[in-house]
Amino acid sequence: MSRKNAFIRFIFSLIPGAGEMYMGFMKQGITLMSLFVGVIYLAVYLNSPIFAFALPVIWFYGFFHVHNLAGLSDEEFYAQEDSLLFDWNIFGQLEQKKGRRILAWVLILLGASILWNFMTGMVYRFLEMFHISSYFWNEIVRTVPQVVFAGLMICAGIQLIWGKKRKLEQQIQEGDDSHDA
Repeated sequence: MSRKNAFIRFIFSLIPGAGEMYMGFMKQGITLMSLFVGVIYLAVYLNSPIFAFALPVIWFYGFFHVHNLAGLSDEEFYAQEDSLLFDWNIFGQLEQKKGRRILAWVLILLGASILWNFMTGMVYRFLEMFHISSYFWNEIVRTVPQVVFAGLMICAGIQLIWGKKRKLEQQIQEGDDSHDA
């Protein structure tokens, strides 16, 4: 592992994972590059642009990760272990109730997005087949996901408020019980 030429490192840092591999961190580079290409594949294969939202996050992470590694002192740099970037023990973490619930909602939203794209495409092709104006349909396709997403955000906010309120009430209740004893 070495820092190598700064200009070439910069050029490789523009490709997620390539900068890490150039510096000798092969596992980290392959992990990052596989993740980036995998997200592109899912977005294209499933015809679901929702996956594309992860691409800038992965790209910026890779870019800054290379430059953070290069900015380490010599001792810190050579002490870095070339390991996978992510903990792949996802099933062990999913045993926790909260982790399973979050994954379930992510899967439901992704599935709904893919299904929405498929169904709207079918209806749009049906309307074109009969030369029916599709202006109204385009408005529905565009606005329904926005309304659903806004509703989900409101529900999540309410859940956060109620969860915090219940936690505070429980702490107050426990405090009252300890004073009574």
